[in-house]
Amino acid sequence: MKAWVYRRYGPPENLSFEEIEAPRLQPNEIAVRVRACSLNAADWHIMLADPFLARLAVGLRKPRKPMIIGSDVAGVVDAVGDDVVGFSRGDSVYAETMMRGGCAEVITIPASRAGHMPAGSSFEEAAAVPMAGVTALTAVRAGGKREPGHTVLVNGASGGVGTFAVQIARALGGTVTAVCRTEAVDLVRSLGADHVIDYTVENAVDAGRSYDLVVNIGGSSPLRALRRTLTDHGTLAAVGGSQRGGLLGPGSVAMRGAVLSPFTSQHLAKVDGKGNTADLATLAQLIESGQVRPAIDRVFELSQTPDAMRYLEEGHPKGKIVITVDEQG
Repeated sequence: MKAWVYRRYGPPENLSFEEIEAPRLQPNEIAVRVRACSLNAADWHIMLADPFLARLAVGLRKPRKPMIIGSDVAGVVDAVGDDVVGFSRGDSVYAETMMRGGCAEVITIPASRAGHMPAGSSFEEAAAVPMAGVTALTAVRAGGKREPGHTVLVNGASGGVGTFAVQIARALGGTVTAVCRTEAVDLVRSLGADHVIDYTVENAVDAGRSYDLVVNIGGSSPLRALRRTLTDHGTLAAVGGSQRGGLLGPGSVAMRGAVLSPFTSQHLAKVDGKGNTADLATLAQLIESGQVRPAIDRVFELSQTPDAMRYLEEGHPKGKIVITVDEQG
């Protein structure tokens, strides 16, 4: 099968469209013929081996095996493993790829990480959801059930996770303040934020307001400042982002918070959303009800995958970047 792969760490120029061996279907897996995939910050963090600790997962000097780009997929089930229930050949599904890579003709995925696509969604819309949507859902749920009207700050509201977090927090009864740059203010308002702060004009973290929940996606705010924005028993849900460098990269705030959390009345949670059937079903319901919609910045053709990676790496996409794969792959 054909796939976009890289064999050494570095920029998008290292990507090549190659014929590689098709994956073998395991008893607990489904094989999906890919119709669309999407990119996340995790893709270029791993491709650039930034932070350095990313190499521990995939290889110190170079990837242990050719890596396929693409964190999420939507497509049609082509085959079902012997132990799989709940999925049949021909089903339209979406899933996180677990670093197996979605920019390929076919991918095999554990059935426990896949879900049935939301009714009425295109493959491109569905492919935009899994990693960012599940991460946002996990972040908004952090700290347990809350009363309607609880206050939520989404810091980094215009990216993939942030656009979902704003909508999910509203759907679950929160009053949402969203932080973004000037160009994304209109988008974030259209997603239902009650208040929008342009961080080029106002520093939301030091504005003197406090919130029951702060969803912090990347950014440069230190843990101490983020804690000042919480109520005494508030929750910080720290999500990795796109910033570069350092030993832990975008996970540094989350790791420090997780260490400190047992010693404070505030709940400092490190958020690692992992695709699973139950959460994908919840997201499908929210999308079908009209409470949540994927925000897509740009759609690229499969042949433009290196361009899509450059756009992700160099800019600040408003929502998700999606790559479409034609019916023949």
